[in-house]
Amino acid sequence: MTGVSVEIHVTAAGAVIAALIAVLIGATIWWMLHPPTNEAERQAEEAETALEQLVGSIIVVFSKDIHSMHMMALAAKLARGEQSNLLALYVIEVPYTLPPDAEMAEEEREALEALAAAEVIANKANVDLRTETIKARSTSQAVLDVARQEQANLIIMGSYREDKYAGAPLGRAIETIATNAECDVLIGVEGKRGTLLVDETAERRDEPSSDTIV
Repeated sequence: MTGVSVEIHVTAAGAVIAALIAVLIGATIWWMLHPPTNEAERQAEEAETALEQLVGSIIVVFSKDIHSMHMMALAAKLARGEQSNLLALYVIEVPYTLPPDAEMAEEEREALEALAAAEVIANKANVDLRTETIKARSTSQAVLDVARQEQANLIIMGSYREDKYAGAPLGRAIETIATNAECDVLIGVEGKRGTLLVDETAERRDEPSSDTIV
């Protein structure tokens, strides 16, 4: 049997077409191994990245009109999970009728008590807490200044609504801080029947025993 010789002639156009086919096949295989991320997954990744970026300074604000004790437990948990620096800041607002460094015994006592309670909460969560009391003419401006100095990533504030009225304002200082802060601001308002921000164990300790005679 006589052997048949087959000659293959490769033209430039054929080589280009073959290369394009190889590229398309490779791209298809890569796409199959790396499917596009859907919108839900993309948003979840962005939220996780934002939370990781909270590592830094977290400030919990207290004042006569800003009641944040019910937010301390949440702040401590967040600081522990993200290994953040936690600062409890109490601002004593000094009226213009008094000198800037005037002694305000009652307000200073309230500040000490609030920050002492904040330390107890932080200790229970095994979180290091710094505390600071400052006097200022404006609570909101003092908080914004400290947040800038601390390069804060998050300001946490709590408040309550008068008589639990849902339409009651949160307070001018809170609104000013939330509007002008250069970082994220978290505001927690205790709900009428909410339990997430309530220390139920403390409430049970305060409840009278069933054996108590009234």
